Amino acid sequence: MPQSVVIVGVGYTPFRSVSPEVSFREMIFEAAVKAYDDAGIKPSQVDTFVSVSEDYLEGTAIADEYVPDQLGAVLKPVHTIGADGITALASVFLQLRTGQFSVAVVEGRSKASNILHPAHIEAMALDPVYARPLGFHPRFVAGLEMRAFLEGTGNTEEQAARVVEKNRRNALRNPLAAYGAQVSVQDVLQSAPLAEPLKEEEAARYADGAIVMVLATEAAASQMKGQPVYIKGIGWAQDTPNLEERDWTRSVYAEQAARQAYQMAGIGNPSHEIDFAEVDDTFGYKELQHLEALDLAPAGMAGQMLDEGVFSSGGRLPVNVSGGNLGCGCTYDLSGLRSVLEVVLQLRGHAGERQLKRANVGLAQSWRGTPTASGGVVVLGRE
Repeated sequence: MPQSVVIVGVGYTPFRSVSPEVSFREMIFEAAVKAYDDAGIKPSQVDTFVSVSEDYLEGTAIADEYVPDQLGAVLKPVHTIGADGITALASVFLQLRTGQFSVAVVEGRSKASNILHPAHIEAMALDPVYARPLGFHPRFVAGLEMRAFLEGTGNTEEQAARVVEKNRRNALRNPLAAYGAQVSVQDVLQSAPLAEPLKEEEAARYADGAIVMVLATEAAASQMKGQPVYIKGIGWAQDTPNLEERDWTRSVYAEQAARQAYQMAGIGNPSHEIDFAEVDDTFGYKELQHLEALDLAPAGMAGQMLDEGVFSSGGRLPVNVSGGNLGCGCTYDLSGLRSVLEVVLQLRGHAGERQLKRANVGLAQSWRGTPTASGGVVVLGRE
């Protein structure tokens, strides 16, 4: 029987709109030192490393070659995942479950402020034959999806704007967040159009940061000082990359990833068995769409539940108390690990001013961003 896998150490930097004073290597080093100290181990005790890295975003080929030094991973295996952070976490989880490794590290970082033209990078994910030659901005995909989702489910533009209001306000209580602010629904709706009906204030701004996590088998973790958080279930999925073949009203990738994670965790009624969630909100409407895909809200009801306060910090099912991507900043593939980090801090009781009273089982969900249709889900618990 494979052993349980736990997160036993976390290290991280604050998330900032720009970070000219440090290189991405220095950010990783800072996070790694904190993670090893949290777990009470040395880098030499780690068996295998996973790096969340995408060459297009890094601006250099084989970007993971710049990772081993600051992680203490020289002459150790470093496996690169060119996907979102929860998919990378799944890779670590699976390696530890083989029984061949006892201690592993996953690392992710964002230097989004170095990218002068993000749309040029994101457009490379569009189909090179049928879509990319049309020359449209990748954010147009989000606008089209938002329109289809709202019309198909009955959720409203006002409710999507309320997501922004909630999450930016939540971020004011998170010292790691880059974009905490008091923003009203009207502020959002009156902001400049980005891709109708999507408004400028409904899109998460980019941020820099780094996260390192130490994972271990339950037996290995028992010899460490870090407070363990258990991976109860994990899943990841990808829907079709072809825009013309998608169901634009649903997040099929989130539905499939959640199904895997819930089955592994033995969860039959997510909205009652999960205490809180960190879900991808790169755009305001995506939080509503993802909540319905995760079965945390019935189809077409996420907006109404938001209006009723169900997803507020003091509600029955708090969502994105960290501020989410809208409040912390969009860190590309690191965003999934940032969601996991918040769940870990809440389960440990280390979330400070934003600490929830009931935090025994938490969920983190990721999306790789426009124009992709892939992501992951992980259910974490104290036991």
